[in-house]
Amino acid sequence: MPITTINPATGEAMPTEWETLTPAQVEAKLAKADEAFRAHRRTSFGERADKLRAAADILSAEKDALGRMMTMEMGKTLKAAVAEAEKCAVACRYYADHGERFMDDEPVETSASRSYIRYLPIGPVLAVMPWNFPFWQVFRFAAPGLMAGNVGLLKHASNVPRCAMAIEDVFRRAGFAEGVFQTLLVGSDAVAGILDDPRVKAATLTGSTPAGSSVAERAGKRLKKTVLELGGSDPFIVLPTADLDAAAKTAAKARNINNGQSCIAAKRFIVHADVYDAFRDRFVAAMEAETVGDPLRADTDVGPLAMKQTREDAERQVRDSVAAGAKVLTGGERVEGPGFFYRPTILAEIPESAPAYREEVFAPVALLFRAKDADEAIALANDSDFGLGSSVWTRDAAEARRFVDELEAGMTYVNAMVASDPRLPFGGVKQSGYGRELGRFGMHEFVNIKSVWMEDEGPDEHPAAE
Repeated sequence: MPITTINPATGEAMPTEWETLTPAQVEAKLAKADEAFRAHRRTSFGERADKLRAAADILSAEKDALGRMMTMEMGKTLKAAVAEAEKCAVACRYYADHGERFMDDEPVETSASRSYIRYLPIGPVLAVMPWNFPFWQVFRFAAPGLMAGNVGLLKHASNVPRCAMAIEDVFRRAGFAEGVFQTLLVGSDAVAGILDDPRVKAATLTGSTPAGSSVAERAGKRLKKTVLELGGSDPFIVLPTADLDAAAKTAAKARNINNGQSCIAAKRFIVHADVYDAFRDRFVAAMEAETVGDPLRADTDVGPLAMKQTREDAERQVRDSVAAGAKVLTGGERVEGPGFFYRPTILAEIPESAPAYREEVFAPVALLFRAKDADEAIALANDSDFGLGSSVWTRDAAEARRFVDELEAGMTYVNAMVASDPRLPFGGVKQSGYGRELGRFGMHEFVNIKSVWMEDEGPDEHPAAE
């Protein structure tokens, strides 16, 4: 079945169709991945690092063209897309520089003559990736994974096939052997069979909670490791000691990042009663100052939503929340004309019965709550099925420590918006998933953590990839 993509800024079909792989073609790629792993795991860390640096150079040199490709397929602003390509280059260089150290043997004192922990690659890993950050989501899996000695199989979202194929091309041109990283142009219905294949050793998914649950269940039946980065409804908490001007300006950016379509975008804005009115007025002004329009223009802050259905879902959530008693402070409507545009929106006085109170809103729609004190702010923040990121604004060090300890989230940023960084582990708790990407912890998710006990002293040196 051909894959047809829609330009979200115009609502028109892109001219090129992509054919999905046949079962025989999928089998050939799985066989190639299995064969490639046997050779790739024996390459030195130095060889892998050189290829990652070559991939980084390609990304940096071609970031404008790659950025335009992202914008045309899923609608993010061109400036954001170019920055995404460069961020992928940063990640490649980071793991080229630090990956070998993350995989170093770790001595452990025991009664043995020598004992240590060795990290070994496990094989082909399936990555089921979303459309919202079509390059970054993939590279934050692939850069540490390939450096560890694994090989990658990418099942990307069906609306970004050009990005999926371009990523494979970057790795190939960087010098990685054929089969070390492959894109599988298949539908969601093919994922179960790929997971079942014994040559696929593990899986990582970034996407919705139902999609993550499905993959975890399937992989679990085959006793395969999974890492899941799922939905989020991140709290952004403003306390009386905060710099309100900085908080409000960052709040608008944090809500509208990627046109509002980010799992770690701030979504629930919980403001202490003492500064609620002052923050609200600043926040409304900041949201109304955002320029909505053609994502290819340099002055555009918010482009279209990626798909028609995404906008319809947001409209339903806002409409039903207003019907339940929520108040629209600004926005609350689509932008008429071609494309899937929706105005930056703030809802306030949101009752628990409103869809927006519980559901993740994947659009530039902010949910504003009043908290009488810090205790209620923490309770509101934790009153969610999700637990991905969180942001707290305070200049009181003791207060900051309390929120770091008590917020139920995989990440807490103080006086800053949540963002992923190659140097820090990334992931959530509760319905936001489990496991970590990035950093040393992320690199160790898909390795065999082997304990070694020696009664007789072994050689001091060992091949890096063995």
